[in-house]
Amino acid sequence: MLTVQLPPDLEERLQKLAQATGRSAAFYVTQAIELHLDDIEDLSIAERRLADIRAGRSETIPLEQVLTHRRRR
Repeated sequence: MLTVQLPPDLEERLQKLAQATGRSAAFYVTQAIELHLDDIEDLSIAERRLADIRAGRSETIPLEQVLTHRRRR
């Protein structure tokens, strides 16, 4: 169970949407989280990878090398 405190204006919009559609506010909160959680996780991974590259803990592969390898398959 998770409790989330929303700003009043956002909560009002959410309640109006729920009433207008006959769905619960929890349904829309879950939908919003599902839609955006993947993007947030991807951003986090990208930021860690960039930090590793900048710190010399990881190397990059030139795009041309990736494309050449892909064509051989």
